[in-house]
Amino acid sequence: MATRVIGAGTLARDLGRWRSIDADGESVASARRSARPAYLALAEGIRLLIHDGRAPLGVALPSERDLAATLGVSRTTITSTYSLLRENGYLISRQGSRSTVALPRDVQHDGSKPARSILAMMGASELPTIDMTYAAMAAPMEMQEAYSVALEGIPAYLGTHGMDPVGVLALREAIARRFTARGLATDPDQILVTLGAQHGLRLLLNVLTAPAARVLIDHPTYPNAIEAIRDVGARPVPVPLRPESPDKGWDLDGIRSAARQTAATLAYLVPDFNNPTGLLLDAEGRAELAAIARETRMTVVVDESMGELDLSSDELQPPVAAFAKGNEIVTIGSASKSFWGGLRVGWIRTNQPLITKLLGIRSTVDLGTPVMDQLATVHLLANAGPILERRRGQLRAQRATLIEALAEELPDWRPTFGAGGMSVWAQLPAPVSTALAATAPNHGVLLAAGPRFGVQGAFERFIRLPFTHQEPELRLAVKAMAAAYEALTPRAADPLQPLTCY
Repeated sequence: MATRVIGAGTLARDLGRWRSIDADGESVASARRSARPAYLALAEGIRLLIHDGRAPLGVALPSERDLAATLGVSRTTITSTYSLLRENGYLISRQGSRSTVALPRDVQHDGSKPARSILAMMGASELPTIDMTYAAMAAPMEMQEAYSVALEGIPAYLGTHGMDPVGVLALREAIARRFTARGLATDPDQILVTLGAQHGLRLLLNVLTAPAARVLIDHPTYPNAIEAIRDVGARPVPVPLRPESPDKGWDLDGIRSAARQTAATLAYLVPDFNNPTGLLLDAEGRAELAAIARETRMTVVVDESMGELDLSSDELQPPVAAFAKGNEIVTIGSASKSFWGGLRVGWIRTNQPLITKLLGIRSTVDLGTPVMDQLATVHLLANAGPILERRRGQLRAQRATLIEALAEELPDWRPTFGAGGMSVWAQLPAPVSTALAATAPNHGVLLAAGPRFGVQGAFERFIRLPFTHQEPELRLAVKAMAAAYEALTPRAADPLQPLTCY
């Protein structure tokens, strides 16, 4: 299969003002710029893109001629840049093929799996800790009422065996109504109720992929999705997001190019408040994404788990599937983010032939979603308006508190956030995300390091910070993060020491 190539225009766009960026990603003065060779400045800019996941591992950089013409520099400058990156382990060259992006061996990462959760690596802590590894809220006050109503309705199902792999009709009708209200006419027969969005994704991967198949993902993305793709033997292909440009967060040209170059037949994308960045794909972008799926004959699995958590507008975007002309868009959703993580109810919206295939796979995994949980979800969806309005208000206030606390305690961090979701994606001054997550429990906070949200060591300069805790806890968590960050040794960022020229 042909090697995927980053276009010269795409690389130039992501490099931005590369002449004015130093090895730590900071602006440098004009005098210093003029004294620094252009090839070194360019090499440092490309290297930062590699560490931030913007230049994915394994892809090829543009040809020297194309990049020189695009950047307006000599070909000698590009040749020297690529040579320097190659000498420092950031490019791998093979005879007869293009140089591909890599990481030096001294950069610690697991190339086969995302970084393990801090919860799996730490021992018991003597300090009370605030867990910032989860982006999930406590249950709303209506949850107990929802289960009480479900208990009243359960007698109607006790005369059956209680195992319905498709889902209770009342819930499928409620879900279908919500899709229809958003502009996507949906029949209950197009809904398969699952044990959450993650369960739905795994069922789809079992049906729609094969070992070694390529699956496009936005980058960064939900870490458990990356793990699910790998567990079925498929290979995640990252297409970088641009959190610094919320209006153009998705590189749709990059998705189209990656689909064509890798022959990917499946993509997993989170356009409704990407986890962890909170970015939202607008209606124009949704229409283009559906068109890309048709052009490339690629099925796009759209994860709407965060879809109800718009913190910037009261009007939800139409589902991506509303722009489809066939079966190119499959939608998964969940009640867990909207209502409660303990409510393990999700759904897949797709065509009936695919649902039939999914049911064949499902019987080897489970025999259906618990009826009580489904009935509770029916009640919550019927009363979703006031519940979600209150929860969105709570998230807005907590996000503001988190941003304010970061400005006070960690002013050199650069938090970015999108239109919704549950987390802030913060850029650190140095690539110390894993080291910070490792030492943070000693200061009373658990963190999910940036590399968990990417592939092959990306995002060491980033960390996800959920704002799902109460405001006092968020302030305490930021103070603990500041203490942990202060405690890091200078050698924590050694893998990104300046490139050496001989």
